[in-house]
Amino acid sequence: MTTPDPFDPRAPLPGPPDPWASTDQPSRRSGPPYHMTDMIAAEPAVAERLLERLLPGGSSAAELAGAVAETMRHGLPVVVTGCGTSEHASLGVADILREAGGAAGLPGPGPVSAQAFELSLDPPTGGLVIGVSHEGGTAATNAALRASREAGSRTALITVTRRSPGAALADLVVETEELDQGWCHTVGYLSPLVAATAVGSHLSGRPIGPSAMARLIADGAGRGPVAAGIGATLAGAAHLIVIASGADRTAGRELVLKIEEGSWIPSAYRDLETFLHGHLPATGEDTGLVLILADRSARDARLARALGALRAARALGIRTAAILASGISDAVDPTLTPAGRLVVPEAPDLPAPVAALLGTATPLQVLTEWIARARGTDPDPIRRDDPRYAAAADAAEG
Repeated sequence: MTTPDPFDPRAPLPGPPDPWASTDQPSRRSGPPYHMTDMIAAEPAVAERLLERLLPGGSSAAELAGAVAETMRHGLPVVVTGCGTSEHASLGVADILREAGGAAGLPGPGPVSAQAFELSLDPPTGGLVIGVSHEGGTAATNAALRASREAGSRTALITVTRRSPGAALADLVVETEELDQGWCHTVGYLSPLVAATAVGSHLSGRPIGPSAMARLIADGAGRGPVAAGIGATLAGAAHLIVIASGADRTAGRELVLKIEEGSWIPSAYRDLETFLHGHLPATGEDTGLVLILADRSARDARLARALGALRAARALGIRTAAILASGISDAVDPTLTPAGRLVVPEAPDLPAPVAALLGTATPLQVLTEWIARARGTDPDPIRRDDPRYAAAADAAEG
């Protein structure tokens, strides 16, 4: 176990080694602050620096925006792909670019997402495939890029460095430059969403303020005192369910992954409506539930159905919490979220998916970390400090 040195959340994080190599297991700490704690604190400044690099004309983000626009004008597919946390980020990237393309008046349904392994087996024969990979070494994502290129698609990658193996398979590379220092990735989730925000700004012509974005992310990162109480309640649940709708589905899937990686509670994601179709019989007083509702598009319909889900949960004694946008928090009776709620700003000056995705990114991470604290688990090594789980990871690749 190590005692952490004082951490400066404003200082740039280290980049990947040169020559490129994948990261080793993070150093063990005897307790918080974990590496995850530090990374959450660093994210506002990371996002601000990344936007300042990518928003000027002539940047790699502008180049990728041009490729997306050209592909859509020709009626060809734009597919975003990844694995794990990067798969969830790819869902968000697709949401952000699809909205930006619509705002720009580009034809077609816009970008979609696909899981990397599945895409590698059935790649598109034209268009643009955008990979998301924090370190650029994920085998399935690289296989998807390779297969897509061989099938006739143009390829791009959002990753930490153009020196990575994945970058060698991409025609365009958007570098995020700063490397997550833990394995329960937080910066690895946020960075591609911020990069996509810059691409979307170039695509639509709408300005994005780096400092305003940093303030939105910092607001969520500062929710520890509230998250501590929610985490203590959810930590004793036998299993957790996360429900969401619209752009919040990305955050819901990421929260489930973070909870399982960081605190080891069996968890599942359900779309808001899906949750009410057959899943309730498996729930009860030992179930934890988290609703995420921040997307302002079609909000009235989403809120009405969410209230129905929360009423059903209350009737069963489920330990229910929520991550809610400030504009609807008052519409949700406190008795429907007895475990507590994290309230995020509306950010009306940002496109709807950007506001939802970036507004919920740090709150879901802070909640995860406090559940881990309550359970006494170290989120940083995602349990691979246990020889059994390290062997399981090796066996999966063997």
